[in-house]
Amino acid sequence: MLRRRFLARLATTSVAAAAAALPYGFSHLMTPPLEAAPRGRLRPPGALADQRAFAAACIGCGLCGEVCPVRCIRFYRRDGGRLANTPYIEPEEKACSLCEKCMPVCPTGALRVTPREDIDMGIAQIDRSACYPWVDRGICGACVSVCPLGASAIDFALWNQYRPVIHSGCVGCGQCVEVCPHPSRPIRVVARARTPAGATGS
Repeated sequence: MLRRRFLARLATTSVAAAAAALPYGFSHLMTPPLEAAPRGRLRPPGALADQRAFAAACIGCGLCGEVCPVRCIRFYRRDGGRLANTPYIEPEEKACSLCEKCMPVCPTGALRVTPREDIDMGIAQIDRSACYPWVDRGICGACVSVCPLGASAIDFALWNQYRPVIHSGCVGCGQCVEVCPHPSRPIRVVARARTPAGATGS
């Protein structure tokens, strides 16, 4: 008799647990796959280079966003596919200040503590066919003046002090993108290994 009651309770508990887990299973199935981050979105400083490894390591705790003083860190929602709940930065809206506060609070190693000059969020690229100083349509220099890493990342061409050039010290924080006054955004951050057509960094 006792054994029969025990088995009945065990069966009821198992069914209840399975029913409770169904919403989570369905939400995972209904989340569309996203193999690549949308153009222009960057992973925070210290993020694992491999996107799949980063998405697997991140648990979506939100701590990096909580400690970010400029509130540049946002999070993918369900439409982010495998990247759902992982952090990203959209420099056109708000760039990273390189404060280095997000890396130490990550509990899983998705963000690893990295020296400021070794951070690799990408590298800025300038479209010289659209940048005002490069097409002789005005004087700017906002991107050079705002860069937190100075001449190791961006500087003016020696033969024309108003035409910006990108150097290898750029870590892709995106501050130059945020501050660019040109409506077409002739400066953007891309993966370091890729050079878009019509753009150059030197």
